Amino acid sequence: MRREPTNLAGNAAHAEETAGAILGWLANEPDMFGRFLALSGVQPNQLRTAVNDPGFLAGMIDFLMEHEPTLLAFCEATGTKPEAVAAASRHYSGPVDY
Repeated sequence: MRREPTNLAGNAAHAEETAGAILGWLANEPDMFGRFLALSGVQPNQLRTAVNDPGFLAGMIDFLMEHEPTLLAFCEATGTKPEAVAAASRHYSGPVDY
């Protein structure tokens, strides 16, 4: 069976959009954002540079996904499906090998 190529550009755009939505949501949740920054080791003045690092974005998305109530609060507040967050995570982190 022949598989059709995936729309990599579309996937990247959706992942970038989701990452931006997560960052915006976190920025409006001061306690959560402070906790994320503390765990990531990123200082607020380093954010402009960090957002261009796929590893930072992967960590930010993982932070959200590691706590289901936080993930669901983000999804409810932004109208984002959890599957979109999972897809963004796969985009930035790559597939998980076990």
